[in-house]
Amino acid sequence: MQRHAPASYALLAPPADPAEVEAAQEAMGVRFPADLLESLACHDGITAWANLVPDQPPSSVAGIVDHWRMCVEIAEEDAEEAEDADPTEPAGEREPWWHPQWIPWAQSDGDSQIIDMREGPGRGRLGNAAHDDVGCFDDGWPSLAVYLTAVADALDHGGVVDGDVPYLTAKGELWWTVPGRTELNGAPLTPAPRTEPRVHRSAGPSAAGQGTPGRRGART
Repeated sequence: MQRHAPASYALLAPPADPAEVEAAQEAMGVRFPADLLESLACHDGITAWANLVPDQPPSSVAGIVDHWRMCVEIAEEDAEEAEDADPTEPAGEREPWWHPQWIPWAQSDGDSQIIDMREGPGRGRLGNAAHDDVGCFDDGWPSLAVYLTAVADALDHGGVVDGDVPYLTAKGELWWTVPGRTELNGAPLTPAPRTEPRVHRSAGPSAAGQGTPGRRGART
């Protein structure tokens, strides 16, 4: 990233303060999964909005706590939330608008990509929490590590993630958008260069390569 998208590389924040990470977990009453801890140990989100990943941009620790607290407060104040459910839906099949054990690791304009830390088989999965809808995990990912691995693979070898592919702008920015785009606001878009031949990569917490926000040594 430093070579081909220097403007985006410059927005990667330094590692999060471990004490701040611990304080955030205490404040939220939820332990962060290992893949999120590793991501924050590389970069505490980004310093300004940027289209560095196909979905919402990663938040800082402070941003995670602020968005989580706002959503918890809104959910608690919304006395009509339970009455909004469709009475014909079986109980338990509809996700809430917000849950205190969701971690908004990435967010923009009130919408967030969340890590579900509720007990059960879905623990650690990624989903989406829109500001005007209930939470959704239908098109999510099994974990943050799997998602970041897919992003890194697309940067290294090409590919589509959540409907988008990586490009470079004329200003030295990484930009994700739908395949086939050739310009952005009248300026040219060029496909992000592939950096290495495809090899098998595991989906562990450190497997998301070096071309992904939240991972060290970005190469794109």
